[in-house]
Amino acid sequence: MTTTIDNPVMRPVTTVPVPTATYLTPDGQLVSSVPVGASYADDHTHLEWGDPLVPGAVVLDEQVAPRASWSGVVRAGQVLTIVDVGGNQSGDCLLYNAQHTDERYSAPDTLAWQDNAYIRTGTVLRSNLGRALMTVVDNEIDRQDTIGGACSRESNTLRYGHHVMYHHGCRENFLTEGAKHGLGMRDIVSNINWFMNVPIEEDGALGIVDGMSAPGRRVALRAEIDTLVLISNCPQMNNPCNDFNPTPLRMIVSEPDTDLEYEADS
Repeated sequence: MTTTIDNPVMRPVTTVPVPTATYLTPDGQLVSSVPVGASYADDHTHLEWGDPLVPGAVVLDEQVAPRASWSGVVRAGQVLTIVDVGGNQSGDCLLYNAQHTDERYSAPDTLAWQDNAYIRTGTVLRSNLGRALMTVVDNEIDRQDTIGGACSRESNTLRYGHHVMYHHGCRENFLTEGAKHGLGMRDIVSNINWFMNVPIEEDGALGIVDGMSAPGRRVALRAEIDTLVLISNCPQMNNPCNDFNPTPLRMIVSEPDTDLEYEADS
């Protein structure tokens, strides 16, 4: 596959190869063909791996490497704790009904039902059918974003220049991870950005600015139905969504000890 670059400053028009997002190895493994870049330096980065935000028996505990993707099914009633291990590391997230993936997370439905532009404790994450997929039962930062969208190879090129064409983005991570579950381009919708700071001004303007999170901060989501969760540990290196220092995330699924009670943020 190739793409044509028409840059008025640098003539003539050039054609360069663009790698496909995923491919199968001879032994049947699905991998991404997009190069992986920089990640944190062990001797200069403080990491806090944290614990489940809700007490209960842990049924899954996995790390998501910097710039990598992850997926898993959280069964109804289980709680997923996402740990921002290095601080200000955006975890882009998509949700699907695990049994019928045509039903998936809807940012417009979620925001319209709660009449608020941010995700906070008590927010019900709703599907395109208006049903509850997951509920935010605890949250250690002031607000979470679902407006800023996901970076991609194409948007990186548009925003930052053609020299970043080979910086893979969250869209490529979503396509790679989603393919494991039979999902494709048509299934990538507006996403949640855990731990990313996207303030909305009075005039409606928004931006991606320095984060409000810190090492070890967490968010906890209770599954209302069996929910397929896709995570892209954001590989962006051109804006502050991961503090210009990609670090790991930790994903912990637990069976809560008791029925959860929480006080919704105002």
